[in-house]
Amino acid sequence: MKKANRTVEGPDHLVHTARLPLSTSTLNYLAGLIRGHLKKIASPWRALPEGKIAGIVLAVLRCDQRPGDLAGGNGIHRTTVTRWVREAVGLLAARAPRLQRVLKKIARKGGGIVLLDGTLIRTRRRTGSEIRKNYSGKHKHHGLLVIALTGDKGRLLWVSATRPGRTSAITACRHDQLPQKLRAAGLGAIADLGFVGLDDSGPDADPAVIAGYKAAKNPPLTRGQKLSNKALAAVRAPVEHGFAHLKNWRVLGKVRTDPSWATALVRALMVLTNREVSR
Repeated sequence: MKKANRTVEGPDHLVHTARLPLSTSTLNYLAGLIRGHLKKIASPWRALPEGKIAGIVLAVLRCDQRPGDLAGGNGIHRTTVTRWVREAVGLLAARAPRLQRVLKKIARKGGGIVLLDGTLIRTRRRTGSEIRKNYSGKHKHHGLLVIALTGDKGRLLWVSATRPGRTSAITACRHDQLPQKLRAAGLGAIADLGFVGLDDSGPDADPAVIAGYKAAKNPPLTRGQKLSNKALAAVRAPVEHGFAHLKNWRVLGKVRTDPSWATALVRALMVLTNREVSR
């Protein structure tokens, strides 16, 4: 009697197609970057055309598809998909705006206010010495801190380098010399109460960061201070929309790769987010 070792569920190489919730212009933009890069490095051949490579990369970034699953469905190796993703992320991150250029551009156009906030990108639990610095006591899980500036409509203007989750938002802003650069450009930033104390300028200088008033038992907030906090909260609401658009990329749901690569990943997704929002 022969043994039947075949599974009853179906064939081993079952392929399923799904719709990617992105615009064609984003796909064409990424395909153009890849095509230009291949021409620059004089790479004569790839296993798939540029448009197909761009679609695979966007599937990994937008839907957090596993490279092994995409590789099996396209007849390529898993490491090839991983290499394509890192290559595309590097090309996109190189086009992310830098802080001083952004501030100068806003000042040149006559703008006066930007919105400032921070968010935590979740990561997997690290081992060894990495476990402590990536744990955020505020959010009660491991992650990486990202600081961002947005416009009054919530469009992302700049994102900082990622830092360990235990880093405070004020420490990260001071490391980037954000108050000094805002004041040098003649701009101001509106932030939440987590940034109180960031701007330590003198009493006679115009504040570069406006963060409202923190409540205390003695003395309590006055009615004017409460109204001021309410008005600032309404003004800075669009910055939450900017982070929401950024986190639509499900690869940021939990970063499973090396945290040192997360800075390039976040900046690449910022470029793609702005293209999706502005279309």
